[in-house]
Amino acid sequence: MHDALAEKPAANPYDVRVEPDRHAFWEALVARDSEAFAAADWSICDGDFCHERFEGISAHGSLNPLDWTLEYPTVNAYRDDWLRMAARFNAQSLVESTHRELLYRMQSFAKIEISGDRALVWKQFLADEPLQRGERYRANGQSLYRLHRLDGQWRIVGFVGYLPLEGAAP
Repeated sequence: MHDALAEKPAANPYDVRVEPDRHAFWEALVARDSEAFAAADWSICDGDFCHERFEGISAHGSLNPLDWTLEYPTVNAYRDDWLRMAARFNAQSLVESTHRELLYRMQSFAKIEISGDRALVWKQFLADEPLQRGERYRANGQSLYRLHRLDGQWRIVGFVGYLPLEGAAP
């Protein structure tokens, strides 16, 4: 485990003794993903993916499924784009918070559905942060993650990402 994970900007809202599955989802989809993204270090979150079953769909900001594409047919394809996105995000000159703090603050789960060893997690991203030159960093979107419990651990097997978040203003 990386030392950075010891001091998270936000505590896991799910008690591991009461809601162990939800606790595990938050650790993978918020904590490790945020730590990895802020550090631009894929190795922190790579173990959360099932490489053999993964596919990532990009909605390209559209609610119309005809606009969606199989953008990431493998974890490696997603990793490469994710690293580019992390570099762009970390290049933003934030004024009021660190990149880690913003990542934790801008993410929330809208819904979690569990059926046996399968789960869906709706994660939303909402941010409107000032940048040093008077501009703003804005995020307003959502992703639907598919997870399978494999050998006792939840793994990401796919997602539909880059969906618009209607009705929410950053």
